[in-house]
Amino acid sequence: MNLVANAPSADGVWRQLRLLPGALDDGSPIDGEVALVVVQGLIRWIGPAADLPAAYRTFAQHDGGDSLVGPGLVDCHTHLVYGGQRANEFAMRLAGASYEEVAKGGGGIVSSVRATREADEDTLFALAAPRLQALLAEGVCAIEIKSGYGLALEHERKQLRVARRLGEAFGVTVRTTFLGAHALPPEYAGRSQDYIDLVCKEMLPALAAEGLVDAVDVFCERIGFSLAETEQVFQAAKALGLPVKLHAEQLSDLGGSELAARFGALSCDHIEHLSAEGIAAMKDSGTVAVLLPGAYYTLRDTNLPPIAALRAAGIPMAVSTDHNPGTSPALSLLLMANMACTLFRLTVPEALAGITRHAATALGLQGTHGALAVGRPANFVLWTVREAAELAYWFGNAPVHTVVRQGKVFPTI
Repeated sequence: MNLVANAPSADGVWRQLRLLPGALDDGSPIDGEVALVVVQGLIRWIGPAADLPAAYRTFAQHDGGDSLVGPGLVDCHTHLVYGGQRANEFAMRLAGASYEEVAKGGGGIVSSVRATREADEDTLFALAAPRLQALLAEGVCAIEIKSGYGLALEHERKQLRVARRLGEAFGVTVRTTFLGAHALPPEYAGRSQDYIDLVCKEMLPALAAEGLVDAVDVFCERIGFSLAETEQVFQAAKALGLPVKLHAEQLSDLGGSELAARFGALSCDHIEHLSAEGIAAMKDSGTVAVLLPGAYYTLRDTNLPPIAALRAAGIPMAVSTDHNPGTSPALSLLLMANMACTLFRLTVPEALAGITRHAATALGLQGTHGALAVGRPANFVLWTVREAAELAYWFGNAPVHTVVRQGKVFPTI
């Protein structure tokens, strides 16, 4: 499977467009009809259609159908590659079991580990492909894919290799994150330090040497790994020149965000129990707060992330699906934008920035994704809506006219 080979070029002049507010890199507005020029897969000009330079007027023409044009969406936190599914745990939680009780009973992450280890690479690719296609059809042009369901070198490698293959096959920017410290594998029960040593001294160096790792993550939590263990992993990542991020303060406040900030983390994710000290540390380090309303909703959490405090501190807030089989089986980033507004009380501009420019920053892609600018790769979406608020207003509907990824025009269904 390779959709890139048959995808037509987006080169030419795109007309009959209206600019999504906040879409340009500098945030400036353009009133009236907008034109956008793509040359060799890069945006070469964007501005009022009436001001289109004469040199471009003979180029191939693309009719945008009076669509809103904005940057491609960015899904900055996913666990897209895994075997099996965990619908039974959904039923268990409905019957009253907590997230921790499910995990202690042999469910949770470890159950996905079993299924992922049993699946070969081709099977994992076949399972992940339709998940990715659902996100791409909605306008996603960059996505993070974590490992963390292998918890052994050969199986973590398998997940990361599939993530790379998905990017090549579908013409989408994929950032891979090594999450070997996601859970303690059964064979290391009671030997947490031994497993962290394996992660730091064998797994991470080997996978980094193979070019499979763009960033490193840890699940720092009571049912995950301690602050000290997290710091060991971060030190190993730093030694290899890899950026870090963290599953932080989801179920309790362990101070993970402060530790992550000391290492200049790209992002702290979940953060329902984030403290004032954590917020101050993230502000100083420029770390992005990644909100994951799908997990909040699925777990029926009641502890809201400290949105007002994050807003007051000027910390950029990204929004992501957190697609995973246990706590957020979500395949709609627009639905997550809606949930971020309705559950977390984000404004529409905040939610849209959260699935574009701030999500790109959370992946270190702020120079190429998340906004429109001359010289950037052509990653943009044409939306069949009259106003920006509709992108967070509708759910169960993907109002996509056209998706351009990496300078190619891709079908949306």
